[in-house]
Amino acid sequence: MRIVVTGVAGFVGSHLAEALLAGGHEVVGIDAFIDYYPRPVKERNIAGLVGRHGFTFHEADLRTAQLEPLLDGADAVVHLAAMPGLARSWTDVETYTSCNLLATHRLVEAVLGVGVPRLLHASTSSVYGSDAVGDENAPTRPISPYGVTKLAAEHLILAYVQSRGLEAAILRYFSMFGPRQRPDMAYHIFIEAMLDGRPITVFGDGQQSRSNTFIDDCVQGTIAAIGGAETGAIYNIAGGESLKLNDAIATIAEAVGVEPMIVHGPARPGDQRTTFADTAKARAAFGFQPTIGAVEGLRAQVDWHVARRGDPAVA
Repeated sequence: MRIVVTGVAGFVGSHLAEALLAGGHEVVGIDAFIDYYPRPVKERNIAGLVGRHGFTFHEADLRTAQLEPLLDGADAVVHLAAMPGLARSWTDVETYTSCNLLATHRLVEAVLGVGVPRLLHASTSSVYGSDAVGDENAPTRPISPYGVTKLAAEHLILAYVQSRGLEAAILRYFSMFGPRQRPDMAYHIFIEAMLDGRPITVFGDGQQSRSNTFIDDCVQGTIAAIGGAETGAIYNIAGGESLKLNDAIATIAEAVGVEPMIVHGPARPGDQRTTFADTAKARAAFGFQPTIGAVEGLRAQVDWHVARRGDPAVA
């Protein structure tokens, strides 16, 4: 299959592209290198992909580029490109709206115009709000502009399914972690700080919990959904257990071999309190079954950070 991956230079996108190529698929990657975090980080994410047989890369912004030529001949599009993160969304609503909603609209129009048979749209547990617990029928009450724009994009996709015959499905990702995790995410920050001997800041009491999803499980679920997800359906993609932040910090500290220095700050507006997803729908539809537990996954992420520091190409 020829599969277009938007946001290919990101955390999930780069892993997904690698797995698709390993499975014998052709991958067309698109990324705009928007400055949410440093461009060199994203360039390193795809360094092993560029020039590889079966992989084509286009630096293009979905908000402005002519998209139809990039989708020509595609069997499916996996739409991962988005403006992520909660904190910045409070002060830059315009960018979040343009990247998460308007760009999605342009992509959907191009998918229909070219006649791509399948669109898989990546959403987030943030659409549920403070407590993302249960199955896909749980109420959607986002508590950040980021969550609002991602929920709006879901509604846009489903409107096209209902009214324009778009063949699309939606995946709601829960707290992905693992090697190449975004540098603004908590585990990445904590591991780097502990390796440096610096204190870490915990916003709130540390009792907030997450349905952590190891990147390999996320990728395998996404690939299975390309062919197995039902048109118009929404699926939770999450790990099989919930972990409190304090327990995650203890696991990281043990793996690094340090006593963590913790500074507490006030809880941040928009942060979720509890996430624990029911993934039975994805299991029934396309066999999604997470296999990497939170402790095992955190140790693997620590190993990646340590190995990365020994890489002379990473300064």
